[in-house]
This record gives sequence, C-alpha cells and structure tokens, in this order.
Amino acid sequence: MDTRADHPGQGGQRPVLFRAVLHPNRSLSAKGFRRLMLVVGALSFTLGLGFFLAGAWPIVGFLGLDVLLVYLAFKASYRSGRLYETVELDADTLTVQRVDPARRVRTWTFQPTWLQVHIQEPVQHDSHVTLSSHGRHLVVGSFLAPEERLDFAHALRGALARWRSPKELSGHPA
Repeated sequence: MDTRADHPGQGGQRPVLFRAVLHPNRSLSAKGFRRLMLVVGALSFTLGLGFFLAGAWPIVGFLGLDVLLVYLAFKASYRSGRLYETVELDADTLTVQRVDPARRVRTWTFQPTWLQVHIQEPVQHDSHVTLSSHGRHLVVGSFLAPEERLDFAHALRGALARWRSPKELSGHPA
C-alpha cells in the first residue's frame, strides 16, 4: 500500500489531500518463480526418469501435468496481482478507481462530508474496509492483509478528519 498526502494536482487540477494505491501482495518475485519452476521441473524430470526406467512410463505424463498445473496456477496468481485500486481525496470528492487485470477501469465517487469508513475491529482475516455514504457501500482493499486493511482504514479516517476540520473551524457545516 502506497499512501501519500498533500501532493499538488497535475495540469491545474485540485490538490490531492490523500492518495493511496493499493496492490495485492505477491510474495514470490519473477526470479523466484523461475527458480521454483526449475526446481519443480528438475524434480519431476528426475522422478519421471526413475519411473520410466522402472517400466512405469505412464507416470511420466502425470508428472509433466503436475509441472504444467503449478505453472498455470502461478501465472493465474500473477495475473490477478495486476489488480490495483487508487483512493484519492481532493477538495471536493473522494474517488476510488479499480483497475482489473484486463485493464478495465471502474470509478466511484463519494462526497467526503458524509463518507464513513468501516472496518471490523479487532481486524480478522475476513474483515473488510467498507466506504459508506447515502446508502451506497463499496468494499476497498479486499486483497490486502488484515493489518494492511486496518492501517489503510486509519489513514483514510485521518485524512477525512483533516479534510473536515478546516470546514468546522471556518463555520461551514461538515
């Protein structure tokens, strides 16, 4: 999770008061993936050769299928890891953009005055960060680890509190 605050907007846009880019965690790097596939492939080849020499040649096909399935499972995991969400608060709106692995973009906007950030505490594996306003609910960061969800929820609540405080001090309703 990358969170930033107080960055000026680009091209004359309003300044961004809070920005968080949420990415799924993938603990195995591309280099680690290649190494893992080499080890799995070498192990399968060695076992397959042993079974082949023992006369159980059909086993070789199943060992090759295992390698293929491990490869496809990791590729699917890395593909889903390209999903990300951007949560941005400016002077007027809170915008959430979700970019899926196919690069389709979905956007939601909320008026920050009435926005509530909910998370079940103590945070558990199935806890969600939910943004709520005017009967609309949006779950964000569902792919984050529980501690990251809690950190994000606290950071967003803090940004919303800072956004609201100048309005309260100047006499404008929040």
